[in-house]
Amino acid sequence: MCMRCFELTRRSLLVGGGVAAAALHTGIADARIRPADMVPLIGPGFRPTDEDEKGLWKDMERVEEEIADSNLLMQDPKIAGYLRDLIGTVGGPAAKDFRIYLMRIPDFNAMMFPTGFAVVFSGLLLRMRNEAQLAGVIAHESGHFLRRHEIRSWRDQRRKTDLFAIGSMLAGIGGAGAGVYLGDYVQLAELGTLLSLFRYSREMEAEADAMGAKLIAQAGYDPMEMSTVWLQLIGEEQSSAAYRGKHRHHGSLFDTHPSDDARMADLKADALELTVPGKVYNNYRDRYLATIGPIRPMLLDDQVKLNDPGASQYLIETLAQDGWNGLLRFYEGEIWRMRNRPAFHDEERAAQSYAAAVVYPDAPADAWRWHGIFLLKQGRTVEAKAALAKYLSMKPDAPDAPWVRQVIG
Repeated sequence: MCMRCFELTRRSLLVGGGVAAAALHTGIADARIRPADMVPLIGPGFRPTDEDEKGLWKDMERVEEEIADSNLLMQDPKIAGYLRDLIGTVGGPAAKDFRIYLMRIPDFNAMMFPTGFAVVFSGLLLRMRNEAQLAGVIAHESGHFLRRHEIRSWRDQRRKTDLFAIGSMLAGIGGAGAGVYLGDYVQLAELGTLLSLFRYSREMEAEADAMGAKLIAQAGYDPMEMSTVWLQLIGEEQSSAAYRGKHRHHGSLFDTHPSDDARMADLKADALELTVPGKVYNNYRDRYLATIGPIRPMLLDDQVKLNDPGASQYLIETLAQDGWNGLLRFYEGEIWRMRNRPAFHDEERAAQSYAAAVVYPDAPADAWRWHGIFLLKQGRTVEAKAALAKYLSMKPDAPDAPWVRQVIG
């Protein structure tokens, strides 16, 4: 898929304004808001009564239609059902009214819209190490809805600007050609502009944090996982910036943030306040990995092709804290092979990663392919032929099968 298009989406949604609705991406108030003080302001079956909110809902219904018809929408029934069940578990009193859509975009992002539908990016699923972490992000977004942040923010933005025309933005979203991937990315770029109208304050983000922690604790998840997600996101951004020789970006993402330490402290305080001594919390890591396992290779492939080695390596090493496997080692090799900087011995590092990958029983076929190719380069012909034969046995219809057969004789 078009990586330049991915970058368009990243800039539009994460920098150009959509970050306002990104999960866990904005700051908190100076005084910590306690989870115990968070009471939902919306119950089941909520419908707006004010005329301006009715109009907003009508526009958001058109947005939802566009998202539901997008080529970027992932149609996996198992994962779709899993996400529906999860938001139903941690969505609070309005959960039965929520809808949730998974889009194939390799970024950390989730957002809740004013009418109660949520969008989750595939990159978010890759970054979560267990179900509790994903539940925390979804509960945070549910908190925005339950505390009516969208309509409060929308009205505030409306008072501040005369250039308020949701209809024209929606026309741009709907104008992209159906069935063309680039068109869907343009739609999402327009959507990023639209989301800038829902710019949450520090207090709103603090409420969503506290509300989300309360929701996942009530559902039996470890609320401390919310602070872990934040820590992982910061680490990824720092690694990405360090690779590029820059400071971590403090543009739209962090302009209104207090220090990272302050938010971390508040998230941990929320968790400690909610944790019941002696109670056993299950993070459901095995259930989570079993659900996303079939698409994990695709998620890793999309990430590596973003050409952000610093972020990708940090991400893989973070996931490997729960144990290395053949899939992670293979994509570690892909990072170095694609970067291919001789001064950093990337070829040697890639060869080592592929060799490590094939030790594991879950090594993908392409790990054997690249392991065999690097063995050929090293003059280890017998071992190379064995590796390529293994690749061919796993992938007999591979596009390069004729070449492999010729090499192994």
